[in-house]
Amino acid sequence: MGNLTVKLYPDRSETVAGMVDAMQAGLTSSVAILEKCLSRIDDREADLHAWVSVDREGAGAVAAERDRERNAGRIRGPLHGIPIGIKDIVDVAGMVTGAGSPLMSRQPPAERDAELVTRLRDAGAVILGKTVTTQFACFDPPPTRNPWNPAQTPGGSSSGSAAVVAAGMCPVAIGSQTGGSITRPASFCGVLGCKPTFGTVSVDGVVPIAKSLDHPGPIARSVEDLAIVLSVLQHSPHNGNNGPDTSDAERTPPRIGRLRGFNEELVDSELKLTIDRTLDALMTAGCLVYDIDVPDGFDELLAHHRLIMAAGAAAWHRERFAEHRDDYGPCVASLIEEGLNVSATDYIKALEHQVVMSERMNALLTEELDALLTPATTGPAPDASSTGNPAMNAPWSYTGLPTVSLPIGISESGLPLAIQLAGRLNGDAELLSSATFCERILKTSVNV
Repeated sequence: MGNLTVKLYPDRSETVAGMVDAMQAGLTSSVAILEKCLSRIDDREADLHAWVSVDREGAGAVAAERDRERNAGRIRGPLHGIPIGIKDIVDVAGMVTGAGSPLMSRQPPAERDAELVTRLRDAGAVILGKTVTTQFACFDPPPTRNPWNPAQTPGGSSSGSAAVVAAGMCPVAIGSQTGGSITRPASFCGVLGCKPTFGTVSVDGVVPIAKSLDHPGPIARSVEDLAIVLSVLQHSPHNGNNGPDTSDAERTPPRIGRLRGFNEELVDSELKLTIDRTLDALMTAGCLVYDIDVPDGFDELLAHHRLIMAAGAAAWHRERFAEHRDDYGPCVASLIEEGLNVSATDYIKALEHQVVMSERMNALLTEELDALLTPATTGPAPDASSTGNPAMNAPWSYTGLPTVSLPIGISESGLPLAIQLAGRLNGDAELLSSATFCERILKTSVNV
């Protein structure tokens, strides 16, 4: 399988918003959209290995029901008739939650939906199937391959979710992030990811890593789609706003703080140069860009993030790990073993640092700034022996600030490159508005 030939930013007909409009106009149907997704799965899944399971019969029955409801004038919500993939750490009634584990994959199906799945169904979504996750949403490489080049990783841990969206197998999928597991796969696969403000989306029915770090969120092909899905997922809506006013957002250039000292030494020169060109394009379009330094204490952040993540994994896996050590890959096993040796004193110290850094990072977004900008990754997707370095994403999972990642170009090796924008705590709608403006400029400046 060769590199993808699709655009980084597709025609609107390939987006959730475009599909909804087409169904409303009678130009297509939920069944037709599902059949197109299934055809692409048939064409590409043997190479990508992005799905754990595809519920063809169940999804087909639901899609047909959504069409009947639409014809009768009943619209359940903004995702009515839209197929969606669910990361395999999220419970879906009637489907096994395998979490990338051989043993868990043989357990009985879940008896009920996770809260976020209930919200998707209530909004009319068609649950297409379960997408591949790295084992227990940690670091061991998955079987999934990058749609742009199968020799490269799709990233992790939401590997399958990003790959199915990039390959056109599904217009949107659910991922989760504890370190960099939404942003990194989305960026490596040339699609968009949203890590909401911590606590915005329920983790009920989601296999945990660390409860103070876990964030479910959407992966899609446009900012508008991210906003639509987030409006459905959020059980803790902020500012009384379900999404950006995209018409206004497209006209209002955001004020951006380019965050300096943000682990920049890890970023390759090609990505740095592409970001410089992206900022030139944004400034030409009217954006104001300022250099902003990271706050004091940032140099300790990654170590504390790792400690909290390890302790959280150890707490959930302790008994199972002792009984089924052979069921764990080397990376997740190492993380759990680290966590088993974390002292209470060090854990409390890390949690205290997390609170302080959340306040300090949030305070960088003064009234004069709308968003912070950093690289989304350290470079293009590495080979399939790893899932990439989460150093550019873990600070946002640690502090809980919302992020949106946007493709900005293609590397010389033919792989996507991306930036991420971060917004204020609970300022998800405003962040999506800023991202909407940037997306419009990027659509015309990106060379594919």
